[in-house]
Amino acid sequence: MSIAFQPPDQPARPVRGPLLKKLCGDENVFALGVSVARVVQLIDSDDGGTHDLAYYVLSDAGLTQKVLRLANTPQYRTKAGTPVTTVSRAISLLGFNNVKASALAMMLVDTLINTRQEQSVRTELEAALCASLVGREMSRTGAHQGTEEASIGALFRNIGPLLIAAHQHERYRDIGALVTAGTHTVNQASQSVLGSSYDTLSAAILNEWKIPDPIVRSIAPLPPGVVKAPQGKAEWVRVVVSFSMEVARILARKGGPAHGVLQALLDRYGVALGLDREQLAALLANVRSGMNDLLDSMQLRPRDQESEADDHVLPDVLLMATMNDSDSAPSGVHPSGKPHNAREQLLAGVQEVAQMRAAGHSRLNELIQAVLETLYRSMGFRFATVCLRDMRTSQYRARIAFGDDHAQRMAGFTFPLTGADLFHLAMQNDADLMISEAATHKIRELLPPWHRTLLPDARSFIVLPLVVQGQQLGLFYADRAVPAPEGVPPDEASLIRALKAQLIVALTPA
Repeated sequence: MSIAFQPPDQPARPVRGPLLKKLCGDENVFALGVSVARVVQLIDSDDGGTHDLAYYVLSDAGLTQKVLRLANTPQYRTKAGTPVTTVSRAISLLGFNNVKASALAMMLVDTLINTRQEQSVRTELEAALCASLVGREMSRTGAHQGTEEASIGALFRNIGPLLIAAHQHERYRDIGALVTAGTHTVNQASQSVLGSSYDTLSAAILNEWKIPDPIVRSIAPLPPGVVKAPQGKAEWVRVVVSFSMEVARILARKGGPAHGVLQALLDRYGVALGLDREQLAALLANVRSGMNDLLDSMQLRPRDQESEADDHVLPDVLLMATMNDSDSAPSGVHPSGKPHNAREQLLAGVQEVAQMRAAGHSRLNELIQAVLETLYRSMGFRFATVCLRDMRTSQYRARIAFGDDHAQRMAGFTFPLTGADLFHLAMQNDADLMISEAATHKIRELLPPWHRTLLPDARSFIVLPLVVQGQQLGLFYADRAVPAPEGVPPDEASLIRALKAQLIVALTPA
């Protein structure tokens, strides 16, 4: 039997235009909507999807650090064995959909947590984050595994009250007062105060953000009472989204959920989702653990909520120190953009790529992307790419890239298999080039016309040939728009060569 859409407590009315305009017209909320839509539309198309997600995360330094913190929480770091230092590796470890949903959650937090009404916003944010984790767990173990709409729909199920709490706090408080007084349901109170229910408002906001229809439909409320078994994936997702938000609200109650509340939850959703008491208990335990990890990665968990077990886990400050990332000492960057702790980041990258190769289950493209990302982040380049031989077109062609205008530059980064310019000379001699000032006359003479046209402002760059048993397979290239007078000292050069050597071993026929 199909699930019918629930008629609201009062006849639904469209969201008032001025309210929607005021919420979505706010500069920060508008930017959030654009970012959310972009991430939601990323599709896991093997290497292409992973690269696009990695690039998006890397384009935001704060988001990068939060994703890496999450990958380095005890739950995931135990699986990895060594610190995770690249976003590409984090995606491989956490899973594409998990990183995607986590990135969306982190974007919500970054945009809204610092508003004046922080406590009310935090209440709604934590409900959204918790609901997202419930949806993630259900999509991992439920009838339709790997369904990312469940986690994303659950995350945005209460986007209406979240934005009202952040930007219309007096109205949010008035709605809460009506509900607390027992005279109105949440939908009745929001209808009375706002002129539309929270449910209708949430759907209108997601439509305004151009979120795909399946996700918008997934947040529609269910009828009261026992939920029937869903027919098909779309109905299952909708049931999971509703269940996820109810679980989140229950877990948020002080003192923990009462037995009667959990039994009522099972009575309502048990048949529809195939849940029994033991499965619900396991779900709640996983969600609590995941919530702690997520809040820790965002540095949001209050100290008084940390468990005694956490006394034996490295505090955030020490955990981050072991990651050798850009927050570690020595901090800061050279005028060229190169981090002062480039050596530490390179060393961590070498260790991570070596572990990926030793594990034996990483694909070649994953190794290449991890090497490229390590070069890009650890050396502070503005553009980095790997260029490989394409026998069909008799050219070397860029395959993956990070950095400014990466798509346009990657499309133009092609050159013939033979020549006498700087790139061909580097491959012919298997010579790693590290140019600190590209504007000198002798270097300019060796740059081919296509490079001078595509990257006219490149002032410092590296070229790392990929030569295997005499075969010139391609090269890594990365540049900056400013000179790098600090150069590449011997210890960093050795680590760069060690990083490349890991890939050469993987490319060498057995």
